[in-house]
Amino acid sequence: MTGSPRHLPLVVTTRGGIVECVHYGSIAVVDRAGRVVAGAGDPRALNFTRSALKPFQALPFVEDGGMARFGFGSHELALMCASHNAEPLHLGIARRILRRIGARESDLQCGSHPPMVFSASGRTPPPRRRWSALCHNCSGKHCGFLAWCRLHRRPLREYLDPGSPLQRRIRAALRRLAPGTPLARGTDGCSAPNYALPLARLAQLYCRLACGDTPELAALRFAMTRHPDIVSGTARMDLALMQAGAAQQPGDWVAKAGAAGVQALGVRSRRLGIAIRIADGNAAAVNAATLETLAQLGLLRDAGRTPLARFAPGPIRNDRGREIGRMTATFRLRPA
Repeated sequence: MTGSPRHLPLVVTTRGGIVECVHYGSIAVVDRAGRVVAGAGDPRALNFTRSALKPFQALPFVEDGGMARFGFGSHELALMCASHNAEPLHLGIARRILRRIGARESDLQCGSHPPMVFSASGRTPPPRRRWSALCHNCSGKHCGFLAWCRLHRRPLREYLDPGSPLQRRIRAALRRLAPGTPLARGTDGCSAPNYALPLARLAQLYCRLACGDTPELAALRFAMTRHPDIVSGTARMDLALMQAGAAQQPGDWVAKAGAAGVQALGVRSRRLGIAIRIADGNAAAVNAATLETLAQLGLLRDAGRTPLARFAPGPIRNDRGREIGRMTATFRLRPA
């Protein structure tokens, strides 16, 4: 086991004027060369990337000409990068990918769970219902994995094997884009191999993605920023972030969250990459830290006037709507 990251308090919640919860974490803000220009906590500590890795897991398929081979466009590519809500739009694209590559839903090895649209909108899923693998938020990524196997005439069943050609290609892409980066491997919730990187290296990856350093990265950035509703869905933070960035400059912010408190963001106009980790995985705290980071960098003046308003920290209300506490970001980014 590696040493614990030196996280700092980033966000607190109060109740009755008393601090009730303290959310520790770290932030890395880097330039195009990967230099940390600002941060908080431990920007160089290892953190699992979780779903923030998805654009780079789709990269080998794009590099190898898979888009043209199967006649895919930006909609399909956005879904390969998505942690989607399983809304009709998402399910339709996933089915189209499988149909064009000659695969079946039963070839997906991601498992299943209730559609994320329920949790995002505060609704309760219908009881005692079995959900298809297409409803898993990672099904688009797995469709992309299957497409890579079809492209290279590889057995579909091998695509999650860490030793498979596909997973070796993904590791090679990460080492190429962020050279010298240690890759500690684990297994994601969808059973795919996942990697822990220094937080600063995850930020660097997103800076390179936002800047479109290669034609393939540019295609990924275009797909994600063109279709943020496919990358996430209704009432989701990534959708709101990319919409807020687009209001200032079209396609400027490319964003992808990951489970367990990860948010990654690339800002094309400023040539910056941002990676945030809240150690306890609290989603509201991640959102609060993200908005405060953008504000301190001069990228967001008033979240309340943007699609990000619903995610802004503020009053905590009980079941009767009475204000009983507050969530507040407490950190200051320190320059490198």
